[in-house]
Amino acid sequence: MAANFRYRWSLVVLVITAVLWSDAPGALAQTVYRSGQSVQPVYEGWNENQDGTFTMWFGYLNRNYEETPIVPVGPDNHFSPGPTDRGQSAFFYPRRQNFVFSVTVPANWGDQDLVWTVIHDGTAYTAVGSLWPTWVVDEGVWRANRGAGLGGRDGQEAFANRPPTLRFDIDTTVTTTVGRPVTLTVLAGDDGQPGPQPDRLQRRQRGYAPLPNDLPTIGGRRSGAASGVGGPTDQNMVKVRNAYQTGLAVTWLVHRGSGAVMFDPSVVPVDLADGQAFTTATFSRPGIYIIRAVADDGSFATGANVTVRVHGDPTDRR
Repeated sequence: MAANFRYRWSLVVLVITAVLWSDAPGALAQTVYRSGQSVQPVYEGWNENQDGTFTMWFGYLNRNYEETPIVPVGPDNHFSPGPTDRGQSAFFYPRRQNFVFSVTVPANWGDQDLVWTVIHDGTAYTAVGSLWPTWVVDEGVWRANRGAGLGGRDGQEAFANRPPTLRFDIDTTVTTTVGRPVTLTVLAGDDGQPGPQPDRLQRRQRGYAPLPNDLPTIGGRRSGAASGVGGPTDQNMVKVRNAYQTGLAVTWLVHRGSGAVMFDPSVVPVDLADGQAFTTATFSRPGIYIIRAVADDGSFATGANVTVRVHGDPTDRR
């Protein structure tokens, strides 16, 4: 009942906030920014693992609608206490990105805080993770935080859905050159829950109308359409919509990297009988990239990383 109360209270707060905002002078004229805004790390919550350890989940809010800041792991992008590199994002897609990566802490973590700090354009923002009971996450929290709603559950129904599985069907380190596509393959699986939800997909599509002051299309596509780096501005909704259509989809993302990456395609519906999801990735500049595949069933998402070493064009002698 406590968990159900938390969901209901969150909805009440959202409704009150929406009413107050809609009545505020100039509410429909709020400013949106293409670039120049900050990146806010976000702590999503935690769950306990079978071995007694705990998984802490993190995401972020990039307040820009187009700019994708790159903040390398180091003094401007670090965790504390302990190792500064906890597998965090260094490439930040626009707007709110939920449950992007996780950090496992030992069973004796206790009441310590785990702090993620990101400094962008000279401004530092933090996310503070703890094992407080109020931060426990389950399927309902995942669905609500990722824009999928509560699915009509009343708090009495058990959550039977299990997260998708995902693994790379290639070496986890790949080498290519600038401008030469590299093929990436993953094997994804799921328990079939909640399955395809075409009615919810249609409602989502009808409800995704532009705001009166919405930014113009980016690269010929509206915000939320699948594209390469520089869009989409709401990658989470791209994943969720495709998962509603098929019951399972894989989205390809840049997790760390120094240049633009084009995925073809960036979102792949997955046939559960086959489980394979293919894409090609083309890199704009040399460097070491971490590419992340995310399997999404409309509620949960599971990610896996592959490292790509990109060499310069051997024909370029400059």
